[in-house]
Amino acid sequence: MKPKLNEDDAHLFREAVRDVKPLTPGVPVPETPRPPPRARFTRADRRAVLQESLETDVGDPELASGEELVFARDGVQSGVLRKLRRGQYRVQAEIDLHGLTVPEAKEELRAFLAHALERHFRCVRIIHGKGLRSGNRGPVLKSAVSSVLRRVGPVLGYVSARQVDGGTGALYVLLATWPVNPTRR
Repeated sequence: MKPKLNEDDAHLFREAVRDVKPLTPGVPVPETPRPPPRARFTRADRRAVLQESLETDVGDPELASGEELVFARDGVQSGVLRKLRRGQYRVQAEIDLHGLTVPEAKEELRAFLAHALERHFRCVRIIHGKGLRSGNRGPVLKSAVSSVLRRVGPVLGYVSARQVDGGTGALYVLLATWPVNPTRR
C-alpha cells in the first residue's frame, strides 16, 4: 500500500518539476566491437629470434656448435629435464648477468639463488650471454655460471633456454623446493 501524499507535499512536488521536460528516446549508439587481443610479447619474442638469426655469424665456431648446457643431479628423471628444456615450467624469476665481471656475476648469482630458494621458487632463468665479446676466451660467464650451479645443492638441474628465451645465452634452472644443504660441494 502506497503512502498518500498530503496536498501541500503534492503541490510542492509539482512546483519543483514544473519546468522539467521528459527525455526523448534516442537511437542507441551501436557499440563498436573491440579488436581481438594480440599477444604482444610473443610477437616481440618471435621478432627478436628472427633478428638474432639474421645477425648471427654462422662462421663463428662457438655459435655454430650450439654449446648447449645440460646438467641434472642423480635421481632427476629424464622427463623432468625434457619438460625443463621445452620451457614447460613457469619461470618465476630471472637475472641478467650481462656486462658483469666473473666475481661480480658469481656474487649476484649466489644472492639471486638464495632469494629464489627463500621464496620456494621452482624454476628460474639465468641470462649469462653467449660470450660474443669475450674473444678467444669463449663465453666466460657461461662457464662460471655453470660451475656455481653445479656446486649449489638445491639446483636439481639446468638446461640451455629455448631460442625465444635466450637460447644458449640463458639457462632454465630447476630448484628443489624442500630444505636441502644450500652449498653442497
